[in-house]
Amino acid sequence: MSAIHPVILCGGSGTRLWPTSRKAYPKQFSPLIGRESLFQQTLRRFSGDGFAAPLVLTNAEFRFLARDQAEAIGLADGRYVLEPVGRDTAPAILIAALMLAEEPDALMLVAPSDHLIRRPDALIAALEAGGQAAKAGRLVTFGITPQGPETAYGYLELAKPPQDGTATPLVRFVEKPDAATAERMLASGRYLWNAGIFLFRPADIIAAFEAHAPAMLAPCRAALERARTDLGFLRLDSEAYASIEGQSVDYAVMEKAGDLSVVPVEAGWSDLGSWASLHAAQASSGDGVVTEGPVTAMGCENSLLRSEDSGIRLVGLGLKNTVAVAMRDAVLVADLGASQQVKEVVATLRAQEAPQADDYPRFHRPWGWYETLCISDRFQVKRIMVRPGASLSLQSHLHRSEHWVVVAGTARVTLGERTWLVAENESVYIPLGTKHRLENPGKLPMYLIEVQTGSYLGEDDIERYEDIYDRQ
Repeated sequence: MSAIHPVILCGGSGTRLWPTSRKAYPKQFSPLIGRESLFQQTLRRFSGDGFAAPLVLTNAEFRFLARDQAEAIGLADGRYVLEPVGRDTAPAILIAALMLAEEPDALMLVAPSDHLIRRPDALIAALEAGGQAAKAGRLVTFGITPQGPETAYGYLELAKPPQDGTATPLVRFVEKPDAATAERMLASGRYLWNAGIFLFRPADIIAAFEAHAPAMLAPCRAALERARTDLGFLRLDSEAYASIEGQSVDYAVMEKAGDLSVVPVEAGWSDLGSWASLHAAQASSGDGVVTEGPVTAMGCENSLLRSEDSGIRLVGLGLKNTVAVAMRDAVLVADLGASQQVKEVVATLRAQEAPQADDYPRFHRPWGWYETLCISDRFQVKRIMVRPGASLSLQSHLHRSEHWVVVAGTARVTLGERTWLVAENESVYIPLGTKHRLENPGKLPMYLIEVQTGSYLGEDDIERYEDIYDRQ
């Protein structure tokens, strides 16, 4: 079988795992289980022999984060396509197919970046049967053997009970059922969970769009034809892409196509779509208690306790069926059975204009990250990390001055017409209105403490003159 091209969808927000997952830092980039993020686990899963370099579709805000995480695990050969706005999965998949269409025998494997697969070898083995069906012109999806009558997942109805390693014709997609319907479907033996993983030839999925979603083709082609390369990323044309009606690939194409096959797989899969599903994926002890970070659990049962900050000790006492997640700027305490409703909490926080709804306490930037340690009316204290070789823009501020203290590494500082090195435990003062730049010339991350003072401390008080990341 020819090399498979992984197409990784990396644009979701995962609000049901708030506060760990937020719009500014969604769950695919978090190490929810293990040391690597779900995105990194996905890249590893579909790399090596039999796989081409991945094609990652994400948005501009995550472009450097995605590339940095890939490079951190030694996978630096991927291509990155930037969607100017979110339009669900159908346009993203069509864009990928159009990009790969020049290879007539290519197979494209579409996979979300935020799912857990405990037994990746089982999925890789299933790709063999799926590849044969895809080479014959079928649109292939992979169905997960149900572990129970789950109501949080969609289902795939098969023409007959599935057989391991065999592609079976698909009858229909089934939306998330109620409990009684899920019980009946499970008893029939002909239903699998829909994991949203697909395998097909680019020409076949393009033909399916032509037949069932023809209005999507012209704007997707225009978005690709007018795309521009920016620092190694491919930016789709914003006007053309924004004109597309957002739809899932299931709704736009798959539910209408008649040439679908399903390959069953038992791969320890979970979409980690709620705190309850994360708990279920980890619970193994007799009391069902799952802990992460600096946590003390006493007399607890069937609970998930997680501290995301090394400086916050989370203590659970006598808790049952509870999820408690502590971060520096937000704490969630909920009944484990109500975890699907966390999305509603985020909507409420947005209505209240609470920054915690979307903002993450650590703000990631192309050059590294910063976090606010203390803020008041006329001053703010930040901790800043600058990656090796990275550089902030040449900039000035209209309303604030800054004082930098290097606490680890060495900084190269430009202030007005002067540029010099600032070593650990040395400092520099940046007067209001003065052009300045901060760089890390070293081979290790550089950390500094920044003290801002002034009448306005917002992030929009920046006038950029030069920027290697082409930010406006």
